[in-house]
Amino acid sequence: MHYFAKLLLTFTTTISSFTHIAAQLSTTNATSRLASMQAKASMLSTSTITTPFKNIGPTVMSGRVVDVEVNPTDPTELYVAYATGGLWHTTNNGQSFVPIIDSVYTTYGIGDIAVNWKTNPRILWVGTGEVNSSRSSYAGVGMYCSIDSGRTWQHKGLEESHHIGKVLLHPTNASIAWVAVLGHLYTHNTDRGMYRTTNGGTTWSKVLYINDSTGAVDIDIDALNPNILYATMWQKTRTANQFVGYGTASGIYKSTDGGIQWSLISGVASGFPQGEKIGRIGITTYPLNSNILYAVVDNNNTKPALPKKKKDSTYSIQDFNNLDTLKFAQLSTKWLDTFLVKNGFDKKYTATQIKNDVRTGKLMPSCIQDYFDSDDGFQNTGIYGCQVYRSNNGGSTWLLTNDTLLAIYNTYGYYFGKIYVSPTNANKVYILGFKAQMSTNGGKTFKTIDKENVHPDHHALWINPAKDSHIINGNDGGLCISYDDGKHWYLANSPAVGQFYAITTDDAKPYNVYGGLQDNGVWYSSSKAKMNNAWLTDGHNPYTSINGGDGMQVQVDTRDNKTVYSGYQFGSYSRQVLNGGTDDVSVQPEHDLGEKPLRFNWQTPILLSRYNQDIFYIGANKLYRSFNKGNKLLAISPDLTQGKVAGNVPYGTITTIAESPMQYGLLYVGTDDGNVHITQDAGITWNKISTTLPQGLWVSRIVASEYVKGRVYTTLSGYRKDDFAPYAYISNDYGKTWATIHNGLPLESINVIREDPKKPNIIYIGTDGGLYVSKNNGTTYTTWHTGLPKSVAIHDIHIQARENEILLGTHGRSIYVAPLSAVQK
Repeated sequence: MHYFAKLLLTFTTTISSFTHIAAQLSTTNATSRLASMQAKASMLSTSTITTPFKNIGPTVMSGRVVDVEVNPTDPTELYVAYATGGLWHTTNNGQSFVPIIDSVYTTYGIGDIAVNWKTNPRILWVGTGEVNSSRSSYAGVGMYCSIDSGRTWQHKGLEESHHIGKVLLHPTNASIAWVAVLGHLYTHNTDRGMYRTTNGGTTWSKVLYINDSTGAVDIDIDALNPNILYATMWQKTRTANQFVGYGTASGIYKSTDGGIQWSLISGVASGFPQGEKIGRIGITTYPLNSNILYAVVDNNNTKPALPKKKKDSTYSIQDFNNLDTLKFAQLSTKWLDTFLVKNGFDKKYTATQIKNDVRTGKLMPSCIQDYFDSDDGFQNTGIYGCQVYRSNNGGSTWLLTNDTLLAIYNTYGYYFGKIYVSPTNANKVYILGFKAQMSTNGGKTFKTIDKENVHPDHHALWINPAKDSHIINGNDGGLCISYDDGKHWYLANSPAVGQFYAITTDDAKPYNVYGGLQDNGVWYSSSKAKMNNAWLTDGHNPYTSINGGDGMQVQVDTRDNKTVYSGYQFGSYSRQVLNGGTDDVSVQPEHDLGEKPLRFNWQTPILLSRYNQDIFYIGANKLYRSFNKGNKLLAISPDLTQGKVAGNVPYGTITTIAESPMQYGLLYVGTDDGNVHITQDAGITWNKISTTLPQGLWVSRIVASEYVKGRVYTTLSGYRKDDFAPYAYISNDYGKTWATIHNGLPLESINVIREDPKKPNIIYIGTDGGLYVSKNNGTTYTTWHTGLPKSVAIHDIHIQARENEILLGTHGRSIYVAPLSAVQK
């Protein structure tokens, strides 16, 4: 039987296992994924929906760059790899780009690329699945290779790798390559470590393996002797509620026989940091002297405590740990009042009142400690953080170059970990993190080379071998080019590669589009926006920034088309009136003293009621409602999750809210731990309606029908379990019973489902791989991909009913729009 015929048989068997609602959940294996993609190829080729989508940007803020490869003899030619935006090529120094991997329907995420510049046509390598281990780091399906400069692509194995840190080519033998495989993001697996091929990727040998939670993240080669290689191994585990970005198995390895055998060179006697708190490591070699190496490490070991300064006016949070009633009574009233003001407590709280409430038993002596009892993964203070080490003897021993904290990782060093050395100056070193920094004295001191037009969070750097002041930097905001060591930069952000989480529109004429982007805030623009460089002369980009941070959901009051609710991660939302209106007013609910903190999802859901747009909803672990535009918020539900789970990632949170268009007070709420609840009386009573659905999955979307009052749709995602099966369900009795409507969809996690605004049996589903349409309410599906890449992550779908248009918020290719009339016919 032909290989792909076998895959299709496997895919058919796999899909059938998901037709029952109570199916056993499991990690999706690579064989099934590839077979599913072959079935998807058939769907793509037979689709009858030919209406093209039009991309309306934005381009100005770009998206996350993970790698840059530049022609060493002509630096105006380069390839840029985006985390979820594909691979792009330019021959005019970044003035314009063309995508060259959009025809591949099996992948949309990239970890690393490599180019053989000596061949004609060029040989290009793409390792899929970015290595940054973030919340939206998509699992790849291994290696791809093009032997014709990117016109066609062949899959080259390592399909179970999921996330690839580095692809390294032999300098003189085009058949030899090495790949650092980090492995699965959310589950343990043995297909991780260092891999080597000697036949152009036809077969691979796993040459370095530690354990099922430790993968390879970086590689470099001795430019004077290609048999000498260095690799870094990184131990980490991630689940929906916990990320441990370090472990005892993290370390640096060396091979002297071309990558066949490896030995640890960062052991106890080496001078490199030790212990269970060693995180991600980056490595670089100096090309002109094979003995000189640099390594950057995310050292999570705790720094020795500094001598405490004498306190003279207030308390710190730590001063309230483990207090009993007597000790609480002995607190200074003056200092406690100062503490309350400095930490933003409501004015209703005073030191005298709190101390009295503790004395009488109304509050526990742990009340203030409990008030701050949360961990969103951004509170990892007091550690060494980013450290740079240098070896002058080929890695036998290592010396710390700088004994001060290099505060460029903040609290998430797992997101970075790259170091570079000048090709001609052994003392000129670059490290990348939240900031980009450069040293000219071998790492003894560093200075920041970011400028006002350079986005933070840096992931890639190229240094011109002929002129090391010419550098090209890739970051969360796109591509930046400098010719003077970072004194000045210009942006090469012409591709529309924005990473949207959510989008919406208003009812202006023409209507405006709003959306929140990964690490690029919230922006809006006219739906008629055209992406070109005219804004450089008139001084105003078609897209206008509303706020910063990681942009999340947006709601617009269509009574004035100016009052906007938006914000960033973990529920930090505010209300503002655009175009000269009011400044931000917080609409985030707060817990009371005596309660544990509320839990907010990374993408906290918000909703304006269609019945009265003064009514505003926001979900924490409880659902909150305001009747006056968020000025006063009250909980209208108990905790709708399965409760708090220990960890450093907020979990047990509301992820989606739906309001029935046919009855006020009919609301649905879904959570990240698999609960779906309904209230039919505006929050007075709640009932759980998810007991017959697959348990423990992320509820990605709930939609209450426009046509049948008891009809409701829900989609679930197993992404955070490395389970990529589609889960979509419909109920016609308010969730009492559910029917499966995902049969025939490929193995791609579902993010969103929408009803057509005119035809009750048409539904649209957006997955991590594309857009699917059903004209019979989920019985069968076809793709709608004209104008789109063959694979693109769709995080949100919005329908502008007045104009009868559909908009796609993609996580990697910005926003697309198309008319619905042809589909409806």
